Amino acid sequence: MRLIRIWFRASRPFTFSGAVVPVLVGTSPAFREGQADLWLFLLVFAACLLVQIATNMVDEYSDHNRPEGQGKLLAPYKVIALGLLSAGAVKLGAAVCFGIATAIGIYLIIRTGWPILAICAASLIVAYFYSAGRLSLGKIGLGQPLVFVFMGPVMVMGAYYVQTQSFTMASLWLSLPVACTVTAILAANDLRDFEEDRAAGKRTPVTVFGRRFGRWEWLGLVVTAYLIVFGLVVTGSLGIMGLLPLLALPQATRTFRLIWNGQERAQLAPALPATAIFHGQFGFLLAAGIVLERLLS
Repeated sequence: MRLIRIWFRASRPFTFSGAVVPVLVGTSPAFREGQADLWLFLLVFAACLLVQIATNMVDEYSDHNRPEGQGKLLAPYKVIALGLLSAGAVKLGAAVCFGIATAIGIYLIIRTGWPILAICAASLIVAYFYSAGRLSLGKIGLGQPLVFVFMGPVMVMGAYYVQTQSFTMASLWLSLPVACTVTAILAANDLRDFEEDRAAGKRTPVTVFGRRFGRWEWLGLVVTAYLIVFGLVVTGSLGIMGLLPLLALPQATRTFRLIWNGQERAQLAPALPATAIFHGQFGFLLAAGIVLERLLS
């Protein structure tokens, strides 16, 4: 049981919303259209979650082996530095998760067609090289753009495609609020790690433009997510139930206070899990609203 808890900690469960929300939001319009397949949904859900966990483990392993990683403040989920797991075990865990996700991806390609091959291949490459290597994608300033694209449009539209074998402008628009709120998680992370990232030479919007920019960026992403939802409701792409994400506003407000008032790492640290909770609430409510449109019609 203790070993299970340690591996669960290594998986960084506070990041799971980044994998779960796009699948829920991407599948919900297919359900509304009467095209959802539960088995395919579960496979996509599992594959995306495994890739998220593997990415977290690659980050753990890579960070531990970089010289600049040795001087960083010790986060509670750093199982290698805490001596809970060896570096080799974490590396093997990442490989197993990537391997199972790849096997699922191959099955989905056979079931649904070659576009999923392109999505799976690109996603696995980005997931691995996001943290791995001397010049990882996250270190050279591509972190937020890649998170926006791959954990927004790519995952949402990919989940929709698995169910319907089609890409639509409606699913693209629906993916943008998800992209905004998941990128807000990374913005909160960059705000927290400002001093460490700058010392390590890591390029992020916050290290380049400063914490004030990061705070406005976080607010802009959240506001834009809501404006897009409002626009989809006004234009009729979403029904009135599409406004359910408004129920996540209290969490957004609490997190905004943490973002805006925090001046040091210790004060900004709670904003990261708080933003992840907001992202999860927003995405779940958005998907629930779309599902309820069909159930109540």
